[in-house]
Amino acid sequence: MTKLKIKRRRPSSDPSEAELIIEAGRTEKNYWQDIWRYRELFYFLAWRDILVRYKQTAIGVAWALIRPFLTMVVFTVVFGRLANLPSNGVPYPILVFSAMLPWQLFSTALSECSNSLIANANLLSKVYFPRLVVPTSAVVVSFVDFAISGIILVALMVWFTYVPSWRIVTLPLFTLIALAASMGVGLWMASLNVQYRDFRYIVPFLVQFGLYISPVGFSSSIVPDRWRLLYSLNPMVGVIDGFRWAILGNEASIYWPGFALSTSLVMLLLVSGIWYFRKMERTFADVI
Repeated sequence: MTKLKIKRRRPSSDPSEAELIIEAGRTEKNYWQDIWRYRELFYFLAWRDILVRYKQTAIGVAWALIRPFLTMVVFTVVFGRLANLPSNGVPYPILVFSAMLPWQLFSTALSECSNSLIANANLLSKVYFPRLVVPTSAVVVSFVDFAISGIILVALMVWFTYVPSWRIVTLPLFTLIALAASMGVGLWMASLNVQYRDFRYIVPFLVQFGLYISPVGFSSSIVPDRWRLLYSLNPMVGVIDGFRWAILGNEASIYWPGFALSTSLVMLLLVSGIWYFRKMERTFADVI
């Protein structure tokens, strides 16, 4: 093992010596410890993104309420009124918004995560730090939007006098699965975006396409039984079904084989996303 020691003296007011050790392979060996050491950079990037997100906007964080609310209204009219799809005894706006929450978290986190490396190109090319800090800090902004949007769900439940059951306490678990799904896909997209800028155009298309093939505007129970397992190959099907199971109580059920398949795919995406990101991050500074 190659070990290089460089000794340097601090200013004369402090006679003690500072020792800097450059050790071959240290960054690989201590990668996860370094992420903790660079937690202040994580806080700084996350706070900066939160401040910048709604800077110079007329209504500020109100955008976090307006966008999902208007989407919920459109989906309620199209799927609930015009298509007259079943709501399983639940007010249709609540059925839609209980799925809109995880979808908005996933789509916003995926978009922010995939563009995070390009947006911080100057930082990546100048100093060393674990690159994983950048996409993970970008996800924090999406979580803030998610928390603000939750106000709409609470307002809808009060409006329709809908009382959730004990299952509501399991909501944090399904929120973690949604974050894992967005991080898994986001790390793949962020790494590929550095190599091929085509992914700047592919990600918005995936988000738009995914909104219509995921059970956001309707219940996944309308999918015929023989197709439900195949439909669950979309990881967001399990996430959305989990949210509805937690929020809607006895009026919602989970197709457990499909949920297990979706959750397994989320874990596979997360693990493979971290693996691919770690593999490619050495080249980011040169390529970006």
